[in-house]
Amino acid sequence: MNGVFYVVGIGPGDPELLTLKAARILAACPVLVVPKGHEHGASTALAIVKGALPLAGKEIIEVHFPMRKIRMNAGPDPEVEAAWRRAALAILDRTRQGLDVAFPTLGDPAIYSTGFYTCQTLLELAPENQAVVVPGVSAIGACAAAAGIPLCQGDDMLAVVPATFDNQRLTEVFASFQTVVLMKVHRVMGRIVELLTGLNLLSRAVLVERSDQGGRERVVRDLAALGPGELHYFSTIIVRTR
Repeated sequence: MNGVFYVVGIGPGDPELLTLKAARILAACPVLVVPKGHEHGASTALAIVKGALPLAGKEIIEVHFPMRKIRMNAGPDPEVEAAWRRAALAILDRTRQGLDVAFPTLGDPAIYSTGFYTCQTLLELAPENQAVVVPGVSAIGACAAAAGIPLCQGDDMLAVVPATFDNQRLTEVFASFQTVVLMKVHRVMGRIVELLTGLNLLSRAVLVERSDQGGRERVVRDLAALGPGELHYFSTIIVRTR
């Protein structure tokens, strides 16, 4: 009998934000396939899991996923696609041995998650393989909690978009939604500050860096005061337009 593949949301960084279900599944699976953003770096997902559970006796397979843009109207970067396939083949090899495999992924798997791409690749290779997605605390929710602001109230509409969208597209989003969450802001911060200033929204924006990550969290309410230094990859802006 084949094993089961689990994509497990592990929250934004604090090991205490793992759900009971996530902790149970991660503890039970003999194999963990963990993502890392740099080939010779450490896995943030693995560090979070280690902070919550003992991992002695488990097989840990680290897979480097290059940090490239994924555009839905274009094919994926060949290196990224190769990483999804490499991970999927490693998972398939273990599940065909009858072993359950877990893929811990930051935040919630349904929101910009490498785990979902890996799961889709696995099911393309082996449609019969059982796959289960376990939701987690989203980074978006954690950022709102850190900033002490709601994401939605009353009849508010919420948009979650990459900050790498062009200014015209972002302006249209700001005009249509009462709350806008900008992801992937670390490389376009200067442009975003200029855009928000021009739309008279800068005072309504809050940046959260490294939400719930071991005391390194930073909440910035004056975005114009940020220095020229590069922000951490885990940086998010929440804009309440009203």
